[in-house]
Amino acid sequence: MNLRALQYFIKLAELKHFSKAAEACFVSQPTLSTQIRKLEEELGVSLVERAPRKIMLTPIGEDIAHRARHVLRDIEHIKDAARRSKDPATGTLRLGIFPTLAPYMLPHVIPVLRQQYPELRMQLAEEKTEIILNMLDQGRLDAGLLALPVDEQGMEIEILFEEPFVTAMPASHPLSDKQSINLQDLEGEELLLLEDGHCLRQHALEVCALAGARERVDFHATSMETLRQMVAANAGVTLMPVLSVRPPIAPTENIALRRFEAPAPSRTIALVWRSSSPMGKFLRKLAGSLKLEPELLQEP
Repeated sequence: MNLRALQYFIKLAELKHFSKAAEACFVSQPTLSTQIRKLEEELGVSLVERAPRKIMLTPIGEDIAHRARHVLRDIEHIKDAARRSKDPATGTLRLGIFPTLAPYMLPHVIPVLRQQYPELRMQLAEEKTEIILNMLDQGRLDAGLLALPVDEQGMEIEILFEEPFVTAMPASHPLSDKQSINLQDLEGEELLLLEDGHCLRQHALEVCALAGARERVDFHATSMETLRQMVAANAGVTLMPVLSVRPPIAPTENIALRRFEAPAPSRTIALVWRSSSPMGKFLRKLAGSLKLEPELLQEP
């Protein structure tokens, strides 16, 4: 089937006028009429009711025009996918990022990406780590910003930066008198943690094990902001990634932030993508634009 004939037919269906449709398609009226006649012959049906001063589509013509629009749209998507494969910087990047990183990292990197890749469209998916990995495996994402470790089977990993944790406590907490704390200072403390499925929860549990602390079992937060507000309400102590307490995030009243003495607990942030991805070379280059300046990762 001639795709150009479908394009002519759709334009005729839109304008209901042969000469106007031909002009819009930049062809002569006889050329457009001939192509539509050939389309009718190929399909074995009449698509258009022709009258001296009036053009109408037949019922089957209306149906085929509707279907043809979808066909041509899908063809454009195929062409776009091919263009994106040849030059990924001018296409769409489907990027997954987990919730305890997204609102704190993106304000720092999106302006950089817009400047360096002005034609790149970002399609972001904010999901938990397990969901991002599944979407990557299924081809529904091109890459993911994740905290290591992750299952490396079939994946490429480019480490971006190491993000330290700080302790967030009510301003009246005894540890707030110290300029910095060590893990042993948290011994016996009950830490507020996120619910299951968040990678930050696992990192915090590892700190609990090292410090001799324990989690508060009667409360599990669904977001970092819930943890922040619970600490401000004198409900307990928690760990927060340093990006979540640096500008443009505004300070929260009644929260004291204390850095850890070396070696400070931290999480490793990386860009992850399928080893088989044709975008691999571009993604490795893109990773350079996602690496943050060292001063952004310094404890307050």
